Amino acid sequence: MSYKVQINDVVRDATAEETAYFEAKKKKYEDNLFSKTLNDFRVERNFKLEKTDWTSSSDLTMSAEMKEYRQKLRDATEGLDTVEKIQAYKFPDEVTK
Repeated sequence: MSYKVQINDVVRDATAEETAYFEAKKKKYEDNLFSKTLNDFRVERNFKLEKTDWTSSSDLTMSAEMKEYRQKLRDATEGLDTVEKIQAYKFPDEVTK
């Protein structure tokens, strides 16, 4: 990608050093965006798991549907290696029994 720099109303091509700086800033932003998006995803997933924690009480028998639902939630982050994949992910339908 070619960058332009404007100084005092004069626009010029960025130097190699400026280009490296801009690329490093872009990468840092993208890395932070991925980390933040994944963290937000995990918070939502963990909330969904917490809502069903009561079903894992020792005096209850967890249904097969609930076991499957909770496993899908635990596996939800597998393969999510881009912001786009995280944003496109659809959580499984909630199970209430």
